[in-house]
Amino acid sequence: MVEQQHLADADIDRVFHALADATRRDIVRRTLVAEQSVTQLAAAYAMSFAAVSKHIAVLAEARLISKRAEGRVRLVRADPAALARAQELLRSYEDLWRGRIDRLDALLAEPAPGPAPAEAAPAPAPRAAAPPRPDDAGSPASVPPPAPTQS
Repeated sequence: MVEQQHLADADIDRVFHALADATRRDIVRRTLVAEQSVTQLAAAYAMSFAAVSKHIAVLAEARLISKRAEGRVRLVRADPAALARAQELLRSYEDLWRGRIDRLDALLAEPAPGPAPAEAAPAPAPRAAAPPRPDDAGSPASVPPPAPTQS
């Protein structure tokens, strides 16, 4: 079972939904380096201020960034701890699947049950035809085929 590092399923869904978009990943990357205003972030993209604000809202809902006001300016900063939790979750999935693959590799490496090809058992000797039993006297197998006729 995968251990969810302090994240509920809904939180996990929000985090990976937020990170599924290239613009949002870039916003996280930029705000990890330094806190930036929403206006600065909007200037970096070929989209409207409102569209960038929506991306920021998705990231904030996933708790990947935090926003704070400084006067009339809204500043955005990425939360490294939230990213670390997501990374730990991915590591736990990686560990789970690596363990499963390792077990499968071990099973495939085991020799197949039964004799090895070099030690194959000899082929059984051909059976001799059994004489007809007394109760088979009238059976079709005990009746000789008709002799060919000459015309």
